[in-house]
Parts: sequence; C-alpha cells; structure tokens
Amino acid sequence: MSTVPVLADDALSPEAAAVFADIRATRNTDFVNNFWRALANDPALLKRTWESLKAVMGPGALDPKVKEMLYVAVSIANGCEYCIRSHTTAARAKGMTEAEFMELVAVVGMASETNRIVTALQVPIDPAFMGTGAR
Repeated sequence: MSTVPVLADDALSPEAAAVFADIRATRNTDFVNNFWRALANDPALLKRTWESLKAVMGPGALDPKVKEMLYVAVSIANGCEYCIRSHTTAARAKGMTEAEFMELVAVVGMASETNRIVTALQVPIDPAFMGTGAR
C-alpha cells in the first residue's frame, strides 16, 4: 500500500498537470503510471525527477533498449519491484527478447555474487585496473 495518495488526474495541481501533459506528449501515450502519480503529491519533486529522467533516458550514446536494460539491472540490484516491472516492460517494448532478459538476470546474479565475495575477502585492486580503463 502506498504511503501517499496515488493521485488521479482530477486531483492534480496545475503544476503537476503540466508535468503529466509533458509525460504524455514525450511518451506519446495517455498512460501515466503510479510512480508519477505518487510523486505528484510534491509537484517540485515530480518536475525535477521527470526532467532528470527525460534527460538521462533520452537520446544519447546508448541505445534506448540498452538504457532500459541497465535500469532493470540496477533495479534488480536495489530490489525495487516496481522499477523491475516497469523497466522490464519498457525494455521489452524497445525490443528486448526473453533470451536477452534471462542473460541480463544471469549477469546481475553473477555480478552480485562476485561483488559480495570480493568485498568479503577485501581483495586488493590490481594496479592495471586503476587507470582510465581499457581502450
């Protein structure tokens, strides 16, 4: 159960309604999900979060499907069921296959396991890994 009201369109402030209009226009849909409806209780937070998400998930060097898959991976690592479900749906809509999803889950699981092992063992970082990265 939500800790705040999940606001219907008729309960929105004018500021929140303007953000919802932008969400609908940007995504080319009438659907505004419950995450945004919960954030609408604080129109400034709603606007700031939407603007940041729109910038990060918008056009860039990474393909939109890859961005959604990364969002799924981080959501799995953080245990956010809502985000896992919403971004898995978005990744599938952008072309993620079931094989890609299962491989993503396997990589997240493996990374989580090895991260915990290396943290527990306090393995020193190899000097070769301390530069700017492989090129």
